[in-house]
Amino acid sequence: MTERVVEVEQLWTRFGRQTVHRGIDLKVEHGEVLSIVGGSGSGKTVLLRQMLGLEIPYRGSVRVLGEDLHACEPDVLQALRNRWGVLFQQGALFSALPVFENVALPLRELRVLDEEVIRELVLMKLEMVGIEFHHASKLPAELSGGMVKRVALARALALEPELLFLDEPTAGLDPDRSESFVKLIEELRRELGLTVVMVTHDLDTLVALSSRIAVLFGGRLVVVGTLREVVQSEHPFIVNFFLGERGRRALEAVWDTLGLGDRASREKT
Repeated sequence: MTERVVEVEQLWTRFGRQTVHRGIDLKVEHGEVLSIVGGSGSGKTVLLRQMLGLEIPYRGSVRVLGEDLHACEPDVLQALRNRWGVLFQQGALFSALPVFENVALPLRELRVLDEEVIRELVLMKLEMVGIEFHHASKLPAELSGGMVKRVALARALALEPELLFLDEPTAGLDPDRSESFVKLIEELRRELGLTVVMVTHDLDTLVALSSRIAVLFGGRLVVVGTLREVVQSEHPFIVNFFLGERGRRALEAVWDTLGLGDRASREKT
């Protein structure tokens, strides 16, 4: 397996006259959790969509698992998509399908598994994310927000991917459910050896999961590094985001381990 799972090189994204990304270079290494943050409208989700092959670059290239997404043949692209999973912001479950069928869908699309194998795999994935068997026949509308996220995660993991994309994984969850879901993601990441690319605005999720953080501002990546390296930046957006009131609360538990010295003096910079 290639150590470099995602390679974005000199990426420009344009929609009409609007330029979203301006020459972005970003690499995601095997086994890490790379988190993408930025203000509203900074292009976080658009960058994720570029990595999924859902948007076409105006200029530059996006390689995932060793393949250029916009230069490979359709069958190669489909094979790639079977090697990654996606958890969309609101879960994106099919409202007319029960839990079981939502998770079974990617397995059925392979057209190589019999129904007994599919049943065993679906139940295994649901158990993996903490969804009990008696929920399998429920429709998404009958589930809590936290359960929708877990079912969507089970579907994202159905094909045992190497790479997992998360778009605002804890959005809409209360603090307790958010913390529980973050712990689940981290446990599964370790157990399954996943590489994770995550878009999030939630600082607690960011601090708990990230190996490295990429900060988008003005169409460019202003810094890419560990939490310690990012917090040291004096860029105004980063100072406001990480050292504002919400940021200070999220960093409270890890501040001393970052080795940045006196917090009060750092917050004044």
